[in-house]
Amino acid sequence: MKLNKSLIAMALAFGTSAMAQVVGVSWSNFQEERWKTDEAAIKAQLEKMGAKYISADAGGSPEKQLADIDGLISKGAKALIVLAMDKDAILPAVNKAGAQKIPVVAYDRLIEAPGVFYITFDNVEVGRMQARAILAAKPKGNYVMIKGSPTDPNANFLRGGQGEVLKAAIDKGDIKIVGEEYTDGWKPEVAQKNMEQILTKTGGKVDAVVASNDGMAGGVVAALTAKGMKGVPVSGQDGDHAALNRVALGQQTVSVWKDARDLGREAASAAVTLAKGAKVAAAKPWDGGEKKIKLDAQFLKPVAITSKNLDDVLKAGWIKKDALCKGVDKANAPAACK
Repeated sequence: MKLNKSLIAMALAFGTSAMAQVVGVSWSNFQEERWKTDEAAIKAQLEKMGAKYISADAGGSPEKQLADIDGLISKGAKALIVLAMDKDAILPAVNKAGAQKIPVVAYDRLIEAPGVFYITFDNVEVGRMQARAILAAKPKGNYVMIKGSPTDPNANFLRGGQGEVLKAAIDKGDIKIVGEEYTDGWKPEVAQKNMEQILTKTGGKVDAVVASNDGMAGGVVAALTAKGMKGVPVSGQDGDHAALNRVALGQQTVSVWKDARDLGREAASAAVTLAKGAKVAAAKPWDGGEKKIKLDAQFLKPVAITSKNLDDVLKAGWIKKDALCKGVDKANAPAACK
């Protein structure tokens, strides 16, 4: 009898351990190029740790994301990685997971709820890097601020960092902000439309654009190009291949590179660790959100990529040279394309 009880206990323990290895990932959408890279990194790390990946794509719908998370839980997810479409709309699903003792990893975008583990790059520093690069390229003139989605806390973290760097020049009157818009869903086409409206409003008197990500930077460049405006400094982030090519072509000044392979790997490791009831070694207490809720958080370091250090993304295997240097005039090419 004792032997049977021991075997049953071992079987139950094994079953619980196996279930603990199922990690559900809820994506807001796959609109941005980079999420596919994140996903590949998450999958690879989970496989390495003997865990199972299941996922759902909300397609940009906060309502669908709530249903997606219910579905992931019903499929046996014992930890969740959530890229939230809407920081507030997601809370019922996060609270439901918490009530079932299912740890939630807020992936790249903050979810302010007790018990959430937040992992991202230092987004305030990303904003600083963007503004520094644009300020160096255009220390005086009319600036436009193309911000991220109003439902994503990252938009304001980035804007805060940008503001820190630009404040002195604004106070001196060297810089005037002539347009500032949020961009619903971080959509490039919305950024392009906003930029077109600002160009019309200002009569084309725009000298620099601080755009908060690469997708939106693409929309901005399209709007500027349609008006025949070349050489206007534009920022971005994510290290999208199209953006890095624009940097090589001289159409974009900077893309702050956040190596999604690192973020995906670390998030996957954190999810498995938390599912086992353990603490993430790299976690630090943080309460820098709007609600000042204390969370465990992990911040990775971004890298500002300009024409001067394009070699960094080549050496890291992030992009191939033919993609980076497509269409570049060899006579005026950055060092990485020669």
